[in-house]
Amino acid sequence: MRRQALPGGRAPMAAILGLLAALAPAVPAAANPLPAPRLAVEVVARGLAHPWSLAFLPDGGVLVTERPGRLKLLKDGRLREISGVPPVLAQGQGGLFDVALHPDFAVNRLVYLAYAAGDVRANGTRVAQARLEGERLVDLRIIWSAVPAKRGSVHFGGRMAFLPDGSLLVTTGDGFDRREDAQRLSSPLGKIMRLADNGAAPADNPFADRARALPTIWSLGHRNPQGLAFDPVRRAVFAHEHGPRGGDEVNRIEAGGNFGWPVATHGRDYSGATVSPFSSYPGMIDPLHVWTPSIAPSGLAVYRGAMFPEWNGDLLVGGLVSRDVRRLRLTADGRRIVAEESLLRGRRQRIREVRVAPDGAVWLTVDSPRGEVLRVSRAPGG
Repeated sequence: MRRQALPGGRAPMAAILGLLAALAPAVPAAANPLPAPRLAVEVVARGLAHPWSLAFLPDGGVLVTERPGRLKLLKDGRLREISGVPPVLAQGQGGLFDVALHPDFAVNRLVYLAYAAGDVRANGTRVAQARLEGERLVDLRIIWSAVPAKRGSVHFGGRMAFLPDGSLLVTTGDGFDRREDAQRLSSPLGKIMRLADNGAAPADNPFADRARALPTIWSLGHRNPQGLAFDPVRRAVFAHEHGPRGGDEVNRIEAGGNFGWPVATHGRDYSGATVSPFSSYPGMIDPLHVWTPSIAPSGLAVYRGAMFPEWNGDLLVGGLVSRDVRRLRLTADGRRIVAEESLLRGRRQRIREVRVAPDGAVWLTVDSPRGEVLRVSRAPGG
């Protein structure tokens, strides 16, 4: 829902109450318990330096990114390093982020990497395309960069997802110190971009014909989105993003949509100061779900698989601070979240990535200097 602001920029009572409510402890979206199958967890790889993302190859191998700037191939229980990865800014939150396969990978062998590039004085999110040949990347080229560059080493976004038309969505963070740029169409910060598979701006992007707007922008008003997934059944894009102190959001993304940051937010600044008096604002899209206190969401999958049929259509979200996986039950149309469950809380591990494997198992990465890759399956009799 959207609420109206009073003349003169004063916050309406509903917005004030919404801000106060945002400071209360988080509760499940609904009291209805969710079916809970028994889970088996297998460690399939150890000793990875802050593993960030996964991509499943047609031959059964799995690509794994490490934030310091390495790409590994996990196959037959062994990890091998892939050569040809571009240099990355591996400082702060920067590094090598997502890996995605071209929809026609089986034919063209094209791999896409999202990463932080530059130095702490001038950097940004970048996307490179390369061809995977054995254990090396060849013909690497940079197809998109967030320009102009920003300072600092935080809030890069860095998630990717292909759409059915072959275009590529890429998330960017607001750069922390440049949060107002999330509302500026002339800035690449705080956006979801839509690119052709060669990095060009598709002509049907929502701001392609607007003067002084970046033609690659698909949506705006994001803080630091580190979860992005396309649901092929609902034909919908979902994303989540980090709030500051509270106010983590799950959103259903609409082309041309403004998702509020920093004009509308349920979070407070790290100093305790109010970011905005508004938790909702006219013309901006409200989140489907908010976490306060923050769970620090990272990694997002729409579950579609045979192993857990009772999960079909649910969102799976990794939690870095909550150290669990959140399962969110959506309505059939995907426009409301009606229940929430915490999975794997007892492991107390920072979950960075969530992916659904071809067999329906759920694969996770554990964010740690000695990180792991986990495979979650249905336990016997579960």
